[in-house]
Amino acid sequence: MALLASVKTDTQGQFTATHDAIGSGPVLVRATYQGVGFNAFLLPPGRPQVDVEVFDVTKDSKVIFPASHVIIFQPRDGKLIGAEEYNIKNDSKPPVAYFRTEGNFEFAIPDKAALKNVAATGSLGMDVPQASIDKGKGLYAIAYAFHPGETNIRLSYELPYPGNSANLKLPAVYAGIRMLLVAPPGVTLTGDGISAAGQEQGMNVFLHQALAAKGALNVSVSGIGSPQAADGPGGQGQQAQEGNSRTQGPQVDLAPPRIDDYKWPLLFGLIAIFALGAILLSRKQVVMVPAEESEGASPAQSKKAAAKAAKKQAGVEAVKESVNANLDSLKEEVFRLELRKQAGTISEEDYAREKSRVDKLLRDLVRG
Repeated sequence: MALLASVKTDTQGQFTATHDAIGSGPVLVRATYQGVGFNAFLLPPGRPQVDVEVFDVTKDSKVIFPASHVIIFQPRDGKLIGAEEYNIKNDSKPPVAYFRTEGNFEFAIPDKAALKNVAATGSLGMDVPQASIDKGKGLYAIAYAFHPGETNIRLSYELPYPGNSANLKLPAVYAGIRMLLVAPPGVTLTGDGISAAGQEQGMNVFLHQALAAKGALNVSVSGIGSPQAADGPGGQGQQAQEGNSRTQGPQVDLAPPRIDDYKWPLLFGLIAIFALGAILLSRKQVVMVPAEESEGASPAQSKKAAAKAAKKQAGVEAVKESVNANLDSLKEEVFRLELRKQAGTISEEDYAREKSRVDKLLRDLVRG
């Protein structure tokens, strides 16, 4: 990014910035408040006004909670690639942002793993690289301002994979999160408490119940797996977040946005779809007539109850068909969008806008 202007607001939060480049393309506006950066896009180009929503900042860790944890394994070139995603929610009331300069989100990777990338994706739908803080013994942290709403933390690492097999110990930093494991066909995952949950988008999905904090899941991984069209997630080294939330000073910066180079594979782009599919596969709805209503009921009542149950079951099947149709549609959109990105047939701002739209569709589908 190139800094175009840096100004201070008045006591009412109003500001004015001028630069010849403003109006010629999209601009990212960052307002620094209480030492934390809050971003907004100046779209469309030439728009005379932009509002940046800011929040008071807290250091209370209870403000956020991890809602889900997805882990994907992919053998590649004699190594095992691990890709993980945490979905973090901030439902604070009144809304506040959570931030600590010494690190406010921790994660752990298996023994002998080499961390490659860490990124955070907030409401703008952009993957923002994060600088990792090494806490020792496979434990890392990032210093990121978690705004109200949802944030996805994505990370990747490489592991030795001698003889196309590895025994891994997956540490649990947070209690109460059910793990979802994903691997391509041809790769076998085994371990105590791991249960197969079918296939989603051509990948095998496995579930494991939540672990206690500081617990661990022992997993055996073996096999080569089917060839993947996309590169693995370990393409680039770690990058510090330029102008990240550690920036100090009450100022507003304007800079043209640069969408991060395509470093997350299509595997990462489909994590949410895998998670949603596994949840759907794990839900088995059964419609039954209560015993107290069926026992001693007249033939007419029994027939009425059966018709009611059949109608309810038909509704369930209709919902399943609708969800499956939406999943297929979203899958095609994700594939087309990433292919256009790789081919260079879509601008960076259009890519960011379309990616944000697809992410919103996924969230709406999960919420029902």
